[in-house]
Amino acid sequence: QVQLVESGGGLVQAGGSLRLSCAASGMIFGTAVMGWYRQAPGKQRELVADISRDGSTNYADSVKGRFTISRDNAKNTVYLQMNSLKAGNTGVYYCNVQRRYSSTTYWGQGTQVTVSS
Repeated sequence: QVQLVESGGGLVQAGGSLRLSCAASGMIFGTAVMGWYRQAPGKQRELVADISRDGSTNYADSVKGRFTISRDNAKNTVYLQMNSLKAGNTGVYYCNVQRRYSSTTYWGQGTQVTVSS
């Protein structure tokens, strides 16, 4: 079975930073695209950033220049470095991992990020 373990969420002041981590374990057999999604209260879950195995990235326009996504293929782990945080970045952040050589996708449990003003 596959498990995604998320960490790094918390409460920070506006302008602060957090680093989220998500490690896939179990019968994952390698990963393809890995990404982070945010769900704000009463809103749809939306892409924040994702990264392919070769390192190509996509970012939501609202986080470009402030957030950086990275991955460690050997550890099947994806990271999200969040700098210059704003109140609008508050939400539950979910890790999403696509298993390599298949269309199977897994979701983490979510980690709360709260940015206070």
